[in-house]
Amino acid sequence: MRRRSVLQAAVAIPLAGWVPALWSREPSDTAPMPFGFGGSKKMLYDVRQRPQAIYFKGKVFIAYKGGGTEPASGDGERVAPTYAMLLSYDPASRQFSDPVRFGDTTSDHHDCPVIWADKDDYLHFLYKCHNEPGIHLVAKQPGGMGSKESDWMTLPDIAPMVSYPSIFRLYDDSDLLYFRTAGHSSSWSYRITRDNGRTWTGPENDVTNLDLINFPEWSSYQAKILSKDQKTLHVVFTDYDDVKSNDPRRLYNPRYEMPVGNEWKYNLSYLRIDLETQEVRNHEGELLETPVHFETARTKCRIWDTVWRGAGVPPALSLDDNGNPEVLHVLSEDDLETHGYYYVRFEEGKWRNSRITASNHQWNSGYLKRDKDGRLHAYVIVGDGYQDREGINYSHGGGRIEHWLSKDRGHTWSRHREITPDPAKYPGWSYNNVQPVLRQDGSAVDGMLVFYGWLDSKKPDAVAFLLDESNHAQT
Repeated sequence: MRRRSVLQAAVAIPLAGWVPALWSREPSDTAPMPFGFGGSKKMLYDVRQRPQAIYFKGKVFIAYKGGGTEPASGDGERVAPTYAMLLSYDPASRQFSDPVRFGDTTSDHHDCPVIWADKDDYLHFLYKCHNEPGIHLVAKQPGGMGSKESDWMTLPDIAPMVSYPSIFRLYDDSDLLYFRTAGHSSSWSYRITRDNGRTWTGPENDVTNLDLINFPEWSSYQAKILSKDQKTLHVVFTDYDDVKSNDPRRLYNPRYEMPVGNEWKYNLSYLRIDLETQEVRNHEGELLETPVHFETARTKCRIWDTVWRGAGVPPALSLDDNGNPEVLHVLSEDDLETHGYYYVRFEEGKWRNSRITASNHQWNSGYLKRDKDGRLHAYVIVGDGYQDREGINYSHGGGRIEHWLSKDRGHTWSRHREITPDPAKYPGWSYNNVQPVLRQDGSAVDGMLVFYGWLDSKKPDAVAFLLDESNHAQT
């Protein structure tokens, strides 16, 4: 069968019923492979919720938001209706399965799903999480996803409200879900299940609640990573004033000498959670009273005062050789339309940062990893100028994907290559939200990444991609 480009095939095939055989690749072809169609804004999400792709039982299972066929109404600023979807990929044959579609259409981009496998090898699928409990499903048979929604059953709610869920496998084979408990200025907390999602328990107090005491409406966006012994959760977060009145006095940025809106996030703060004792401490080991509020975060948790330089998306995290979190962060520079990527680490007793390269938007979400030889790899979104194109996807950044490398512990960086899909096949496309494929224990699979791209600004026509450069025999 003659292979066709995504644009050609999208014309010939209904987006909700695509034929995966058209997208198969020869084993020697390691270019990014399209696998999910009819997607819209954040069909694969940024670092706030993970994982969306897991390597399990010899296959990769990928959860995404796609299958849309109708354009958004009006001027295209509303997210087009799509579905929570799941498919599998066989690395040996480089073939994708037919997708399973769950529930009704939704136009909220936060409803993007996450997926994990429990200790008894049952897949779990959680979606529709934005200031509501979400829908938590588990496969009826272990080891696979079935072929239809009826092959899954619904489990009880994890919490009254869940936003930005991230799942981690802990040291005792329990599973932890870290999440925001309601709207923007609400607390962040976690729940743990030891019976494969039937019941969940949490700490007596939530972890953070920045708007307590004298800082109403102050909020945070949080990034999380589990320690190698799976006993400590590291949390790095930005803070911002989410003042709903848009009061220009509260939103005035002294660095840029203007009100900047409530989407700008400042500074980096750090805390760690002992998952055996539920104790929360700062980097110096000081025990913190919970929930941590803004004043405590400012005085005891801050690791970088960005002096009113701002970001949209929270950072991507990795772990250094000493088990400390290391950070890939995008931050404004000379003005609100110039940005840089920074590598932040704890070195010689201090938190230090090094600039990697320029970013073209404050909402570009990348991926940071450290390989077995200690080299650092940063997968970043770049462009030739600030991403100011109109449309529901472009409002959250997007550009080309570059792979940058450091061989000297992050002090200097060099551009290694570009992994953007072939521009001859995807002319004018933008890409965002690079993330790894994770194993059941949370470790990353070398050589596998997923991301998504788009062109038209007013239709649910975004496409998800898998880059597979892995050794398919790895476990």
